Amino acid sequence: MRGYPLHRALAGGATLLGEGRAAGRLLDLGRYPGLVKGRGAVRGEVYRLDDPQLLPVLDREEGYNFVRRHAVVTLVDGRRARAWVYGYRGPRERAVPIPHGDYRRARPASH
Repeated sequence: MRGYPLHRALAGGATLLGEGRAAGRLLDLGRYPGLVKGRGAVRGEVYRLDDPQLLPVLDREEGYNFVRRHAVVTLVDGRRARAWVYGYRGPRERAVPIPHGDYRRARPASH
């Protein structure tokens, strides 16, 4: 998301479509969030990738504890779209649930 360290990986290769929601639960993993399956909705940003070669770059940036998968997302205007999301599959011992599903609200970005 804008204002967070990994956003730099999207520079010049993606267009922001807006905020959106995906099904699941959100965990605070310390320096970053993790989306896991479960009841609830997670807020985030939806981008169109202008360069398909960006996908392997994003995979590397996300790391081995995250797996890319298709999900249905709902944009703010109510439109639904299929999108890639990164699900977290790593250790959860220190993870803190974010019940409202909004990482920006839980840990505001330091611009």
